[in-house]
Amino acid sequence: MTAFQGAAGPRAGKVALITGGANGIGAAVARRLAEDGARLVLADVDEDGGRKLAGELDAEFVRCDVREPADSARAVQTAVDRFGGLDLAFLNAGVASGFGLGDDFDPERYRRAMSINVDGVVYGVHAALPALRARGGGDIVATASMAALTATPFDPVYGANKAAVVGLVRALGPAHLPEGIRVNALCPSFAETDIIASIKAELERTGFPVLPVSDVVEAFMAILDADGAGEAWYVVPGRPSEPFRFRGVPGPR
Repeated sequence: MTAFQGAAGPRAGKVALITGGANGIGAAVARRLAEDGARLVLADVDEDGGRKLAGELDAEFVRCDVREPADSARAVQTAVDRFGGLDLAFLNAGVASGFGLGDDFDPERYRRAMSINVDGVVYGVHAALPALRARGGGDIVATASMAALTATPFDPVYGANKAAVVGLVRALGPAHLPEGIRVNALCPSFAETDIIASIKAELERTGFPVLPVSDVVEAFMAILDADGAGEAWYVVPGRPSEPFRFRGVPGPR
């Protein structure tokens, strides 16, 4: 047992799959879950980083390109084969689109961003649901973004990706809650990860606060400790994280 695995922690015996688990938010959540006694499968295209962290946490690593449905299915099956089941799927893999304000539209970049940020969540949910049902319930948390909840002219395609994730989560939440499966979204602002590398200098120039990854981890844990479903939890500097309150849409007269 490593220093990160607490045999009697609050998640002792729980099995978690984390996509994008080799770095950034995924790696930080993995460390926290391992401290709490969870058993982990880390899924990523970064084989070197993923295997190194898996060794540190006594976790299992599987190479997973979330654009491929078979890769997500294999990652879930790894959790079942190695640890006997699955209790939590953290569908966290994501990329910036590379588009900026006024950029010409590039279908190849668009398709890559959509396939990782949206298709990857869809395929992850599809793969995880049977394993979670076999456990009598569990959690799915998808990483979205504050870009899903506000206009993002600095990266409109990313905003569209993440808005799609939130829309999906809001629909899946009530659909699967009767099965004991809670589906929610994590919506951080700009966090100290590689995904903001291209705009970090501008954020610093304008004085826009960047979230420490630890704040995102705390929000993630708060989602697990709550009882809601279909919620989008915002994480912004200086505010306690909680579900975003969507206004009701006008109904028919």
